Amino acid sequence: MRILPTLLACLMAVVSFAAPEVGQPAPDFTGKTLDGKTVSLADFKGKTVVLEWYNPGCPYVKKFYEGGKMQEFQKEVVASGAVWLVINTGGHKLESATYYPGTVVQDANQSIGRAFDAKVTPHCFVIDGKGTLVYKGAIDSISSVKSADIEKATNYVLAAVKAVKEGKAPEVTSTKPYGCGVKYQKL
Repeated sequence: MRILPTLLACLMAVVSFAAPEVGQPAPDFTGKTLDGKTVSLADFKGKTVVLEWYNPGCPYVKKFYEGGKMQEFQKEVVASGAVWLVINTGGHKLESATYYPGTVVQDANQSIGRAFDAKVTPHCFVIDGKGTLVYKGAIDSISSVKSADIEKATNYVLAAVKAVKEGKAPEVTSTKPYGCGVKYQKL
């Protein structure tokens, strides 16, 4: 009889950290921006939202940021009327807010990363204006640390944002993310 409560607790833990599925509502979340403002997914109802997991020391992330490509992608998405949130789950020390055209969200307790089952940096998710997850996975089609590969790659995130803006479903809705592993604290 004492085993039953333990089994139920384990099952609840597994269910609460299940990865969100494409076509289903994205998990809501709340976090603090670099300037201390509180934001939640619900704040952006009616807008397409991109989530990008971030670690400034990761060579896969550096591939995009050091040459300014990720900032270009963020600017393009924001200019289209969508929102780009840079999620800092690892507690990394970050540059000033002006370095990021997107909005940086501190995930100090790692609840956002766990809710989305973010595995790597840069793991990306695209959520439509209704709050439905429409894409999850890699930012692009070439898993490398070479910045020269960015131009040759298919950018899945930009394609998903464009499709949503056109009222279509993205052609590619899920890919295997690549990058550096997100370091989670033990619960």
